[in-house]
Amino acid sequence: MYEKEKEQLTPEQYEVTQKNGTEAPFKNQYDNFFEPGIYVDIVSGEALFASTAKYNSGCGWPAFTRPLGDLIQKSDHRLGMQRTEVRSPKANSHLGHVFNDGPQEEGGLRYCINSASLKFIPKAKMQELGYGEYLKFVQTPHSPSAKP
Repeated sequence: MYEKEKEQLTPEQYEVTQKNGTEAPFKNQYDNFFEPGIYVDIVSGEALFASTAKYNSGCGWPAFTRPLGDLIQKSDHRLGMQRTEVRSPKANSHLGHVFNDGPQEEGGLRYCINSASLKFIPKAKMQELGYGEYLKFVQTPHSPSAKP
C-alpha cells in the first residue's frame, strides 16, 4: 500500500517519512509558512493539521498545538533522550515528535513536525481536492478539545 506514492518522494521526503529521519531546522519549507489551509501526509494524503493550529515555536520546524485526528504515538529513545514520536495513522509515515512545552492556553502540546513529511493544501483548493470536511477547522480557530 502506498508503494507508488513512496516512489514519487524526494530523497529527503523518503528519508524522513520511511527511515525516521529529521530535516535541517530553519531550512525547511513550512517552518515560517502561515497561509490558511491544511497539512496532509505527503505519502497518503490523509489530513493531519489545520493552519489554525500552527504557531511559531522558534524550534526550526513547523509546530502545531493539535492534530485533526489521532496520530500514532511511539516511545523514542534514539539520540540518547526520551521523546514521543508521532506517525500518520494510514501510511505510518514518520512525522516528527510531540512535546509538553506548547502553549498552555492551547492544551500544552507542541507537535514538532518535519516539513518533508507534509504537503500543504491551500484553503481555496480544499473543497476541490476532497478536503471540504476540514474547512470548518481552517475558517475559525477551534478549541484544543475540539475533534473533527
